Amino acid sequence: MFADVPIRRFLIGFPAIGIATGFALRFAGFVAWTNWVWALSTVPVLFVLILDIWRSLARGDFGLDIIAALSMAAALSFGQELAAAVVALMYAGGQYLEAFAEGHASREMTALLSRVPRTAMRHRDGQLEEIGIDLIAVGDRLLVRQGEVVPADGTVFAGLAVVDQSALTGESIPQQRKLGEPVMSGSTNAGEAFDLTALRPASQSTYAGIVRLVEAAQRSKAPIARLADRFSLVFLALTLCIAAFAWFWTYDPIRAVAVLVVATPCPLILAVPVAIVSGLSRAARHGILVKGGKALETMARIRSLVVDKTGTLTDGRAKVVSVSAEQGFSQDEVIRIGASLDQASKHIIAQTLVAEARDRGLLLSVPTDVIETPGDGICGKVSGLRAAVGSAGFVLSRLPPMADESSEQKRSASKHPPGAIVVAVAVGERLAGQIILADELRTGIAQLLDKIRRLEVERIVLATGDRKDVAETVTLGLAIDAVRAELTPDKKVVVVLSERKAGPVMMVGDGVNDAPALAAADVGVAMGAKGAAASAEAADVVLLVDQLDRIVPAIEIAKRARFIALESVYIGIGFSTIGMVAAAFGYLTPVQGALLQEALDVAVILNALRVLWDPV
Repeated sequence: MFADVPIRRFLIGFPAIGIATGFALRFAGFVAWTNWVWALSTVPVLFVLILDIWRSLARGDFGLDIIAALSMAAALSFGQELAAAVVALMYAGGQYLEAFAEGHASREMTALLSRVPRTAMRHRDGQLEEIGIDLIAVGDRLLVRQGEVVPADGTVFAGLAVVDQSALTGESIPQQRKLGEPVMSGSTNAGEAFDLTALRPASQSTYAGIVRLVEAAQRSKAPIARLADRFSLVFLALTLCIAAFAWFWTYDPIRAVAVLVVATPCPLILAVPVAIVSGLSRAARHGILVKGGKALETMARIRSLVVDKTGTLTDGRAKVVSVSAEQGFSQDEVIRIGASLDQASKHIIAQTLVAEARDRGLLLSVPTDVIETPGDGICGKVSGLRAAVGSAGFVLSRLPPMADESSEQKRSASKHPPGAIVVAVAVGERLAGQIILADELRTGIAQLLDKIRRLEVERIVLATGDRKDVAETVTLGLAIDAVRAELTPDKKVVVVLSERKAGPVMMVGDGVNDAPALAAADVGVAMGAKGAAASAEAADVVLLVDQLDRIVPAIEIAKRARFIALESVYIGIGFSTIGMVAAAFGYLTPVQGALLQEALDVAVILNALRVLWDPV
């Protein structure tokens, strides 16, 4: 296979210009130069092709490229220069199309590595100094500012850490870490700045380990042969038998050359990449970026689906799912009071409540006399009334001790879905209500999974870093065969690999912790609109819109493209076989065979282009 797209584009020019120049010389009366020009225009393509074949044979790969090389070499050897040039043009064109189809298949980890912090702020002698992360030593005290990625694993030295670990663990709700509690590298500081004591160098951190896992998974990923190459050995054997028969039966080497020229697998070489490119183009119209033909072809044969929870099955962010209001208060009033007071807080849950109130069109009051207890809640006055909002324990501790009511309130506060957050709101000396925030399933997930089942996907598995009780609650009633929870990135890779017994595996995820599994899967699909850049870079397919249901048209388009590609292959092989037999009996000269092959090329290309408009 030619090295890259620029070389393939350059090589197409040799036979294209050579053929045109040869005919121009012939019409100008310089017939003696014609065959030399055609021969010279074929040599560069043949030379690069032989190098490719040599490398392929060294790897144990036998492809249809051998037939193309034999036909060009035989045509040049027996004075059929025009036939050789036509074959060279068709072959170089097919290779270029295939390179174009695979143009986005790079697995470089640039996005993942760019997210790794390059510097850190370290306390030294009462001052702050900016250092490279490679200089972080165990015991260093680091300042992690708001919005920064934590550069190394450590424990909180000072302040309250509110960290977003969703990209690492799948927990959609930011976690609070108090003095002495651990913080993972790669998580994002979603709160105020805090000090961290480094427990290990950045090179040994959790995030660096994930980077290494992705790189290892990509290196170990089994290569998938090109679709056309799967027919190579049988077709190669058939071609050589017919050519040998023609030569030894008639003692005419030109008949053998004609057989080889007709057998040149241009329909296979051209039709498959055209169908694949058409599939890639059609997928892009649906907001689905498929990184190359191998990914599209493999997606058509998926038998198992491994799917992440947070940001994939669910929206990936906490939102208000229910509001309970005490007597004398409405649900909107509970939201309005809580959000009014939370305007004075930078806590991410407070910001969520404020956004909910604005979405509901509620008029918020300006809070006064505000006192915030970091990590617990906030007190103050709203419209002149004393109010409190925060955890149930924080709010209830500020109400008068009324045993019966307090007991009932505490029991009520404890009733919420696993993984949800309960925000209590009090006004004056009364509990006004409670607001439940949780990460909910995306709309229509049950119907989506049923559709995926109908696309010959035999097994669906949930793989998440979230708690088991949360995962089981979220997936209750869904058509999921197994739930794997509390998984680290390396364990997600194990889940993907273990599912291969049923056939090719598709992994769908969006976080940094999903990147190794996406790289290890036969087809990795990343939620690219809101997901981590690392997962999008490691994946074979990126959903450019934040809609999981795009998986269905992605698989349907892949199946249609593969069907039409195979159809074109069978047509090409069938007509090529008929042409070889005709050439063996002397009914086709090498040039006529090349022209017939070109007509066949046009037919199979037009057939392959049906992928662009055929219904899926």
